[in-house]
Amino acid sequence: MKIVIIEDEQITAEDLADLIIRLQPNAQIVASLRSVKESLHYFRTHGMPDLIFSDIQLGDGLSFDIFKAVEVTTPIIFCTAYDEYAFNAFRTTGIDYILKPIVSSTVEQALKKYQTLRKEFTTSAVSYDSILDLFANKPVQKTFSILVTHKDKIIPVKMEHIALFYIKHEETCLFTFDDKTYAVSKKMEELERICGDDFFRVNRQCLLNRTAVKDAAHFFSRKLIINLLVPFKETITISKEKTPQFLDWLARK
Repeated sequence: MKIVIIEDEQITAEDLADLIIRLQPNAQIVASLRSVKESLHYFRTHGMPDLIFSDIQLGDGLSFDIFKAVEVTTPIIFCTAYDEYAFNAFRTTGIDYILKPIVSSTVEQALKKYQTLRKEFTTSAVSYDSILDLFANKPVQKTFSILVTHKDKIIPVKMEHIALFYIKHEETCLFTFDDKTYAVSKKMEELERICGDDFFRVNRQCLLNRTAVKDAAHFFSRKLIINLLVPFKETITISKEKTPQFLDWLARK
């Protein structure tokens, strides 16, 4: 049985591969892909595997973007942190899911379901439109705190205390109004989804709290440079394409 893993976190991908081989010794992990771009190239230049394990949120987009662009007749088991709204969508298409963090028992159950349903899955491609629509219209539960790890403690940081989230050296961090920095285990895309209208994704590296903005000034190439009320050392700029949306958001302050 040939298996492809789509997962942008290398450690998670390796752990999943180890679990699969332990539970299904005859399985062969033919590829471990880390992005939408890499996956599209792979599926356009290689034959389909027997089974795909796929994360949902990748660094450059949703894995659904892959399966909409490439006709996939292979069953897919999603590895996700999403709640029952997404799970119901998976059930309507007969696709299984593994709730993160991944453990042996859930991988084993998913493999058993694959063995049961594989004849049905290999006859036609699966449509992902209903799943994408559900993700787009899914109600977002209000988040009051972000959990961070500091030394041996897990600390809840209230959303109103967070000035911004930012990416540095491929790590997501938060910066507080009292000048503290913590690493965050969530991806920027997930933070953007759960933070609501109080935060704005000014660029790929920065998700900004409205109350942290002092003002904005014109910069080169019609960009804006954003001045903050906190002593954040990095310069934050926003492109001319995003400027109108940013100013509309800022006006609601």
